[in-house]
Amino acid sequence: MTRALADLTWPQVGRWPGALLVVPLGATEQHGPHLPLSVDTDVAVALCQGLAARREDVLVAPALPYGSSGEHAGFPGTLSIGQEALELVVVELARSATDTSARVLFVSGHGGNAEPLSRAVTRLRGEGRDARCFAPTWSGDAHAGRVETGLALALDPARVHLELAVAGDARPLASMLPELRAGGVRAVSPSGVLGDPDGADAEEGAALLAQLIEELSAAVAGWWP
Repeated sequence: MTRALADLTWPQVGRWPGALLVVPLGATEQHGPHLPLSVDTDVAVALCQGLAARREDVLVAPALPYGSSGEHAGFPGTLSIGQEALELVVVELARSATDTSARVLFVSGHGGNAEPLSRAVTRLRGEGRDARCFAPTWSGDAHAGRVETGLALALDPARVHLELAVAGDARPLASMLPELRAGGVRAVSPSGVLGDPDGADAEEGAALLAQLIEELSAAVAGWWP
């Protein structure tokens, strides 16, 4: 039987009374001229599916494909619900999950979701709910560079347009932060790329994805053995 929540009936869901409900959180935002808008969501979904392949007690909820992406305003296609709305959505989702699972894990593939997600989980845990969050981290490009291009190639190469890839601002993220906060990504990189996609390949992306799934699995094993 599948463990994708959207594919199940309610009696089938009831067969996992001790399930861990994992909710992928992503974004719909520009990722340069060569990557689809769904990269962050795709990564979050892949991590949750990887976790489900390793644990029999995991149910994977449908992904939330919108996040806090205000820094990517000015690029066609970017859709953001902002921090306040995201925080409330996460809180209400976890509250409503009571009839599905007592344990909820939010897996976020977008860095801009970090602050509202952290606040939401703190609020939920203060209410006595067993909620956690996980966000993958890696070294390298900040956005739409070699790392994310490699991940996208590993997940679905048909949706990656390497012929359109261009290098963007490759400075360390810390040095760009003042400009990013003042004017968003558009002010720093007209292409939307923070880094350089050159050299990205599916093999490298698949290796990183496997590593991230292992890190997620280890974190979950620490929270819920």
